[in-house]
Amino acid sequence: MTETSDILVIGAGIAGVGAGAMAAAAGARVCVLEAEATPAYHTTGRSAAIYIRNYGGPVLRAVNDAAHPAFMDPEGFSGGAIEGALLSRRGVLTIATDDELEGLEASFAESKGLERLTGPEAEALFPLLKKGRVAAASLEPDASDIDVDRLFQGFARMLRRAGGRIVTGARVGKIERVGDVWRVETPAGVFEAPALVNAAGAWADEVAEMAGAKRLGIVPKRRSAAILPLPAGVDSSAWPLIDPVAFDWYAKPQSGSLMVSPADEDPVAPMDAWPDDMVLAEGLDRFAQAMDYEVTRVERAWAGLRSFAPDETPVVGFAPETEGFFWLAGQGGHGIQTSPALSALAGALLTGGAPAMDAGTVAALSPARFA
Repeated sequence: MTETSDILVIGAGIAGVGAGAMAAAAGARVCVLEAEATPAYHTTGRSAAIYIRNYGGPVLRAVNDAAHPAFMDPEGFSGGAIEGALLSRRGVLTIATDDELEGLEASFAESKGLERLTGPEAEALFPLLKKGRVAAASLEPDASDIDVDRLFQGFARMLRRAGGRIVTGARVGKIERVGDVWRVETPAGVFEAPALVNAAGAWADEVAEMAGAKRLGIVPKRRSAAILPLPAGVDSSAWPLIDPVAFDWYAKPQSGSLMVSPADEDPVAPMDAWPDDMVLAEGLDRFAQAMDYEVTRVERAWAGLRSFAPDETPVVGFAPETEGFFWLAGQGGHGIQTSPALSALAGALLTGGAPAMDAGTVAALSPARFA
């Protein structure tokens, strides 16, 4: 038996479920297909979960700005499916040694809302810092933790309330265009719809090739992280996320521990990612060099994939050369914090609505830029 809808979405991460929710809220019949046994299994479930306005290039920063109102007041955005603000202030502290002051100064020219700090002021904000090592720092005070689970579950509720559904265990086996509809065969059944959304994350180019669409050069890159215990009695709840100007590690307080990442971006094949022990060890060593803290134990470690288009800007829109094929991919490390804005944009484009974003940003995100 074949199930029909208006829009088929491949990938039940936050991108696919968010776009599906917005399209369903606009009246479309939506079905989201997920290869794994649970939604949000890959990148969405392994995020550092922080909103940073100054993260990314000019286009991404415009998208970050567009997403912020929905994070702070998601009830109207979600039709009541998400209640209460999704952000809680964390701050991002970027530190520089004497040799890195030029790079720190450049970041002030490129960013907005940063505060200048002395070395001692930085040490007061992150007490594990090695005394006297930091020459100066910047603080982005409005950077905030994102409640990713509440955001994702809100999108899922929004989708289901509007009559959409998520089908798990639906790994795509075959995609073909039959007349004016896409036909997708999976172990969970056969699905048809005029519009097919490629929200497959690291597998986006593989899905495009299966559909006969042009590959865009989406490259998955591994990002590893580890949880380290804090000394007994240390309260890190008010500490900011911290990184060096070189961004070759970062650390974020998390549930009484520290999440530390080597900030790796190693290109890999699409996979259920795992950390490279050597890469992780080297990153932890760089972190330890900046701290009065000896890494003696890793409580757990993991890795996720961040997928990038060639210009490191997300791809959102219909493929110009393939009828009914819609790209929602290449979010890189920005997928969670851009999801309200990109979901709204995708929902509008898929249902013929008017995008809330300015035309220049919409064009910069379109796959037509690669034509």
